[in-house]
Amino acid sequence: MKHRIVVLGAGYAGAYVAGTLARRLSPADTGITVVNAVPDFVERLRLHQLAAGREIGTRRLADVFAGTGIRLRVARVTAVDPDRRVVAVAGADGGTDLTTDGGADELGYDTLLYALGSHGDDRGVPGAAEHAFDVASRPSALRLRERLDGLREGGSVVVVGDGLTGIETATEIAESRPGLSVTLVARGELGHRLSAGARSHLRRACDRLGITVLEHTGVEAVEAARVLCAGGAALASDATVWTAGFAVDPIAAAAGLAVTESGRILVDRTMRSLSHPNVYAAGDSVFTLGENGHPLPMSCASAGFTGMQAAKAIVGTLTGGDTGHVRLAYPGNHISLGRRDGILQLVDAEAQAKPTYTGGRKAARIKAGILKVSLWTTSHPTFCMPQRKRHLAAAPIAPAEKAVA
Repeated sequence: MKHRIVVLGAGYAGAYVAGTLARRLSPADTGITVVNAVPDFVERLRLHQLAAGREIGTRRLADVFAGTGIRLRVARVTAVDPDRRVVAVAGADGGTDLTTDGGADELGYDTLLYALGSHGDDRGVPGAAEHAFDVASRPSALRLRERLDGLREGGSVVVVGDGLTGIETATEIAESRPGLSVTLVARGELGHRLSAGARSHLRRACDRLGITVLEHTGVEAVEAARVLCAGGAALASDATVWTAGFAVDPIAAAAGLAVTESGRILVDRTMRSLSHPNVYAAGDSVFTLGENGHPLPMSCASAGFTGMQAAKAIVGTLTGGDTGHVRLAYPGNHISLGRRDGILQLVDAEAQAKPTYTGGRKAARIKAGILKVSLWTTSHPTFCMPQRKRHLAAAPIAPAEKAVA
């Protein structure tokens, strides 16, 4: 009986890990199944561009995994049962999904890679879920795009949240749709994680694009046509974009996996669950400390590092080899400010901004290059030079007796 590996999620982390495992492990010993809610690879780093009006192509996951031996299951993950070692899945209509591999509504596994990522977090602010848009998924980005298309000249857009997503969304909309009035609401100082020079560059970019920035401003409620701020101020808004953070689904917590208060999976240095040794995690779903002792932020870079570590650990564990040691570090912030401007801010070992930064067209070209490399690497999961596929060690992890085939 083959050792069954199930990968939940085919984002930057999940697709990379699945492809690496297919390249490194012998198909005579292992079977790899990837479960993803949509049939396409979603280039999440560019969803703010899609919302603003850019055309962004998609790659079908069936094409991404073609020739790898990976089985693709297009379905939503509804539950994980680590005691029985099964994953429950359902189709978009809530029923059993008809999939590319003809499977049932439960998938058994011997090793699980949990990489379901994150979604927008409305933080419980009244009206945010009902009236605000976000750019955390392709459907929501397209809904925002449709809304922006319907606004007249002089229409108002309020972007809530001054993190990287909020900054990139506000500047992209302002540049792509100069007829709209864009306001960026920042809870603290705009660009507070950047160096002094980079903060000044960001302010100049906002001034050039006509973006109104409200700093040290909290939001108490979102209504259909306005945003209510702390202190009583009300901002007229024909389209409110919520970018004030990300959260994970409660699936891992409901499964009984060891998680943080926010639901992110607690792991050891190899990305292995602290509570269930058959489960690994990568990407936004995992909580882990970097080399500096600080938690890695939710980011594409973190997805890459945690994904590489999880892949090395799974291969090493199953084949009796080295589980590897990937350096877990956060190199810095790469921020696009529209199509022709950007900021590249590197950080030191303590994740503090270095005094110098790169800005302007050069930074924009670097960010564009990073996007291309991220897409190519993820959508070509077996791109590396051919490697000798390794066979499993004798019974690395025995299959569960009650596991569903």
